[in-house]
Amino acid sequence: MNQLQAMRVFTRVVDLGSFNLAAKQLGMSAAAVTRSVGMLEAHLNMRLLNRTTRSLSLTEIGKDYLDGCRTIIEKLDEMESNLVQATRDPSGTLRIAAPMTFVASGLGALLASYRTLHPRIDFDVTTYDTHIDIVEGGFDVCFSDDRRFTSSTLVSRRLTSVEEVVVASPTYLARHGAPRDPSALSGHSLLSVSDGSSRMWEFSDANGVYRICTGRGVSATGSSMVRMAALNHIGIALLAAPLVADDLARGTLVPLLEQFEANGGPRQISILYSGRNNLSRKIRSFIDFTVSQYRAPDKPVALRAVA
Repeated sequence: MNQLQAMRVFTRVVDLGSFNLAAKQLGMSAAAVTRSVGMLEAHLNMRLLNRTTRSLSLTEIGKDYLDGCRTIIEKLDEMESNLVQATRDPSGTLRIAAPMTFVASGLGALLASYRTLHPRIDFDVTTYDTHIDIVEGGFDVCFSDDRRFTSSTLVSRRLTSVEEVVVASPTYLARHGAPRDPSALSGHSLLSVSDGSSRMWEFSDANGVYRICTGRGVSATGSSMVRMAALNHIGIALLAAPLVADDLARGTLVPLLEQFEANGGPRQISILYSGRNNLSRKIRSFIDFTVSQYRAPDKPVALRAVA
């Protein structure tokens, strides 16, 4: 016996005062309705209804049981209604991890645009420059560039590209001179983000590849620290272009070695998420929205405005 269904049938019979009317409304046969109430009484080992050929009435215990049925059914209907509403209008908190390269190049605008459409969504954002364990961190979605380790259990979808640029302050260059080619960097103080990988910068042009050890200067786990070191005339840095765009515009930093490609070209920014099928509405909605904001990965563009 489906006890919950039997409780719904019993409640409908009482409300309508008729087995036949209840059967019509529920799309059941009169015999099935009668059998359902009978099985409920047998399960409880008590009579809920007094039946005559002309009328139905509740027993004393039936009145108490009816009140309990109404409470349970109303609560269940309310829960189901809330769940249905949640699937239509995403709500809750999204846990997001993102590297500083993406924080500086589009994350803020992306979150603002999404929240305009879904104001019941909140964000818990973790930013990183060095390695982060995406799976163990329990994030709903993560953004990554192509230098980061990605798990084979995650789906990865490319979004856009971010250029890297060699920069230094005019004051530093006035003191130490500007390098004409990558090989000249070995005589300078180099500022680098240490992410546990090889401390090498790689440059290339039509003449070949240059590999430069970044052992001298400043090594930090955060790109913000490297940028500040460059602004304070400590040395030459290699950073994502969005991180220093304002500095370049103001002239507090200047670009160097622009004719060379750094570290194999632009970083590819991707969105990563679990490959499971039962993604919640809020996660699926955010992923679909994010991907829709970018064109093909070989055509990097800024975020499109959302009306």
